[in-house]
Amino acid sequence: MLCCPETRADLTLATAAELSTLNRAISEGRVKNRAGTAVTEAISDALIRADRKVAYLVRNDIPVMLIDEAIALDGLL
Repeated sequence: MLCCPETRADLTLATAAELSTLNRAISEGRVKNRAGTAVTEAISDALIRADRKVAYLVRNDIPVMLIDEAIALDGLL
């Protein structure tokens, strides 16, 4: 079972609705990772922390569990 590397909280797979909302925000240029880099490519999967504040992207079926690569979800979902 995967957990958040920052808080050790549980993670769940993002729903289709959540992915759609995130991809809309990405296309509008409103999404940056925690390092401040703009996220420009649509995402197909993500793991969302239990408190619904952070998402970790899944690329090529591999979760990217780096804190700086995470997306803060405040105001996005």
